[in-house]
Amino acid sequence: MTSANPCDIESPMQTLLITPPLIQMNSPYPATAYLTGYLKKQGLPVEQRDLSLEFLLKVFSKDGLDIIRKEINVAKTDSTKFFLGAFDDYQTTIESVINFLQGNDPSLALRIAERKLLPEGPRFLPLSQHESLLVNFGALGVNDKAKYIASLYLDDIADVIQKDVDENFQFSRYGEQLASSQTSFDSLYERTKYPSVLITKILSPIVQSYLDEIKPELIGFTIPFPGNFLGALHAARIVKTFAPNTKIVIGGGFINTELRELSDKRIFEFTDYIVFDDGEIALEKLIKGQPLSKTWHLSEETKEIVKHEQRDPKNFRDYAYPTFIGLDNKKYFSMIEMPNRMHRFWSDFKWNKIILAHGCYWKKCTFCDVTLDYIERFEPLKSEEIVDMMERLAEETGSTGFHFVDEAAPPALLKAMATEIIKRRLTFSWWGNIRFDSFFTPDVTDLLADSGCVAVSGGLEVASPRLLKLINKGVNLPQVTEVTKAFRNSGIFVHAYLMYGFPTQTTQETIDSLEVVRNLFKNQCIDSAFWHRFVCTIHSPIGKNPEKFNLILFPPPKPKSGVFAVNTIPFHDPTGTNHDALGKGLKKALYNYMHGVGIDEELQFWFDIKIPKPKSVKEIFTP
Repeated sequence: MTSANPCDIESPMQTLLITPPLIQMNSPYPATAYLTGYLKKQGLPVEQRDLSLEFLLKVFSKDGLDIIRKEINVAKTDSTKFFLGAFDDYQTTIESVINFLQGNDPSLALRIAERKLLPEGPRFLPLSQHESLLVNFGALGVNDKAKYIASLYLDDIADVIQKDVDENFQFSRYGEQLASSQTSFDSLYERTKYPSVLITKILSPIVQSYLDEIKPELIGFTIPFPGNFLGALHAARIVKTFAPNTKIVIGGGFINTELRELSDKRIFEFTDYIVFDDGEIALEKLIKGQPLSKTWHLSEETKEIVKHEQRDPKNFRDYAYPTFIGLDNKKYFSMIEMPNRMHRFWSDFKWNKIILAHGCYWKKCTFCDVTLDYIERFEPLKSEEIVDMMERLAEETGSTGFHFVDEAAPPALLKAMATEIIKRRLTFSWWGNIRFDSFFTPDVTDLLADSGCVAVSGGLEVASPRLLKLINKGVNLPQVTEVTKAFRNSGIFVHAYLMYGFPTQTTQETIDSLEVVRNLFKNQCIDSAFWHRFVCTIHSPIGKNPEKFNLILFPPPKPKSGVFAVNTIPFHDPTGTNHDALGKGLKKALYNYMHGVGIDEELQFWFDIKIPKPKSVKEIFTP
């Protein structure tokens, strides 16, 4: 079993920071950019690579498709049968399609949009049944139409991979279900022993090329989501095989959220160190061989996990200096998986992802992980510092688009930043997540639009007066209506996050929430939305104090080999509402509202079960 004694580390070590598969492929994830920028400022030898992107580019290439075809013994699905029958066409077009989606060959859109160039497998069936889907792109939207068709083409190939080559493969996630809130490490551990051909013939050569090129003494894997943890484990095992003296450290959002109860020591067969919370100072100390902070490792002597919990006193401003050097912006490619503008903000365009402030300025929502450092410790940058950063990164990457990945962007800081952008006469496009704060008056939203704000997303959550108070959201429904309307009137796209299944939520309250949402669409206050099913997490106020919400928690089991990941917690809500029966109707109604369909239909139209009649909006707003 791998172990590490920090006293044995010589400094400074040549370091390589990696984003493992799989994560969105249209823009670099910012974790390694922040870590690399800080470490380079300290004069430390560090490089960064996006293994997730390079893995996908190899999969979706002529050689990658050849590897996939040779692995298929028996075609199990219609997708695979079609793929094999049209293989020559796929291999002829695959690299041209990727090149087009990277933005390098826009004229190819004309041929793709005519639907005579690419093979069309099962993913194209909805277009045959509902050709009106392509009308969404309009007569002049040839490029977008072509992107949508090219995305369906890649989805067909992805279906083949998942069904007949590697069941863990999905765009933007790899083996997600094996990692998320799994108290036992057994399934993940066993899966790493039997890597698919994608790992052995595609991922492994890429990792080996990093080892040969950079010769790292320390490799850090950032793991923001459960969907890139299995990829990190496979990559780590490759490193341990071909460079056994290279030390490995893991960290990131998934680690911070789910591994705080970790006691299963088998994880240290893949990594020498686990870093929690911000990684800048922890990595600096590792590289320099200094006493560790916010870092766990396995003692060579006692074979027990040693936890260095102390945090360095530096604040966010001391290390907020991202750089994307080492990540080739021209290689990222975009997809349009449905003709919906908000989904495009996530999966299309090339954004420089940056942070305005560490933590959340509100940090009171009862369903949120407000007890964790990445939310609880609020430290904003100054507006001048942010705009300086934007100018530097725009020059570095050639992209003037910015996605602020904050939990909730501070309103006053956004206003000050917008003023500074306008003052410097800069041309930027930007968007991010906000709270529907009363600070956002029409004058403010006009200012944000003038500075380049193109979209905002925010939590409307339960859309119920009683429940908004219970979750301590700090907004009310009339306020949300005014703020969203102000953004829309300023020409800014508005997306709302919605939640159902919150503790004590009744069927009547859920239907009333849908009525509120219907009216927000009808009055053009929001452009899109998404329903999330409530989950109780161990780090939220609800998870810490379930009795205040009339909940009964079912503690997760403790495996014999030790605990791996703990985040979501099963619970019983004595209210007894059948939220599962309501979910399908809620999502069906929302999908149609986003496409301008059925706004005036009775809510019962969307449900297969009998639902109560909704109250009027006036009754809901003034209970």
